Amino acid sequence: MKKLFIKTYGCQMNVYDSARMADLLAPLGYGPTDAPDEADMVILNTCHIREKAAEKIYSELGRMKKLKDAKQRAGGAMTIAVAGCVAQAEGAEILARQNAVDLVVGPQSYHRLPEMIAKLARGAGHALETDFPAEAKFDALPENDAGAAPAAFLTVQEGCDKFCSFCVVPYTRGSEFSRPVMQVAAEAEGLVAKGAREVTLLGQNVNAYRGPGPDGEIWSLAQLIGALAQIEGLQRLRYMTSHPRDMGDDLIAAHRDVEALMPYLHLPVQSGSDPILHAMNRQHTAEDYLRLVERFRAARPDIALSSDFIVGFPGETDKDFEATLSLVRAVGYAQAFSFKYSARPGTPAAAAHKQVPDDVKNARLQALQALLSAQQDAFNTGCAGRILPILFEKPGRKDGQAVGRTPYLQPVHVDGAASLIGRIVDVRIEAVLSNSLKGVLTRPLEKVLAH
Repeated sequence: MKKLFIKTYGCQMNVYDSARMADLLAPLGYGPTDAPDEADMVILNTCHIREKAAEKIYSELGRMKKLKDAKQRAGGAMTIAVAGCVAQAEGAEILARQNAVDLVVGPQSYHRLPEMIAKLARGAGHALETDFPAEAKFDALPENDAGAAPAAFLTVQEGCDKFCSFCVVPYTRGSEFSRPVMQVAAEAEGLVAKGAREVTLLGQNVNAYRGPGPDGEIWSLAQLIGALAQIEGLQRLRYMTSHPRDMGDDLIAAHRDVEALMPYLHLPVQSGSDPILHAMNRQHTAEDYLRLVERFRAARPDIALSSDFIVGFPGETDKDFEATLSLVRAVGYAQAFSFKYSARPGTPAAAAHKQVPDDVKNARLQALQALLSAQQDAFNTGCAGRILPILFEKPGRKDGQAVGRTPYLQPVHVDGAASLIGRIVDVRIEAVLSNSLKGVLTRPLEKVLAH
């Protein structure tokens, strides 16, 4: 058995892609390892969203080169591959800058990895694949073998047609593509058969899902969720990431009507300022967003909201930033992710005038994160004393402890619950910790196991 080490950067879609790459390489004799120095093949599955993403990858490649050289001196061999969005954006440059790299493959071409490895074995030199055959990729992937965990990811949509002025996704992942309903359903059924009780549907713009259904009609994400909720044993459904422009009435209604759909919504807004939203090409206003929030809360009053924010976008004034703080106060988030704007080469915003000084960005980010953190603390504190159904996903740090998640995606630690992994069990929340909740079973363990 050859050993495969995959390091995954970025979003849940990359986590899904890494698992599928492992599935592809298993028939070639590759088994997983957590030790890169032991690996026969290393894959860096990259993300282009974070600041200085490419520089971090080149730094990591420098470390991998040392391991590869050491293995060669010992009489072995190591294949190094760069996958994901940095590979898509900078494929030829990666091969030119780091000669230790053997393979470069974009996020829509990784189904060709076995063919690329065979080409390498034939002595054909470096291999580069950065096309956009999304449909061919999903048709070529083997059955998903990553379903042993109680909570699984399932990509249903890829790419984006929105072209936000700060974002590289349309250039690295391509245009929007939705997988057929029956293909998604078959993968979900396979995941449940292997032990998954919760499935998160993934997409760069997942609520733009428009997949061909078995009846020949185009299905929406809400229709897909309704169908998947009928799968026996699938007890929880989630989806991310959404765009406010694609929120249909039926998806809002699904949060009211589909019991398996969790009361949690990640809905990025990026800014609370209309001039900045316009400059970002977000195609919605702050008022549009707030009306959406009101509609979701009317449909599902206990829904927890999450979002993404960018501070210091080119041209952002103090007034614009205050508008963002005002929107945050108006919504009240259970959690959120916030970042300083950093230019992505090739995007319109990178060439925009009025770039905001870094010290101003830092001050604004600190102020925003303080507000968001206070809101998250308030939401978590509001859960203290409540009894919530927890899906236990993995062992905790202590012996006998298990970690699970609430319907609102909060991590919960429960002592003496290790035997409950894979089950959904009622837990009383006893304490709010810095990054998680602590709970206790509402019934003795033996009674829970007997149920």
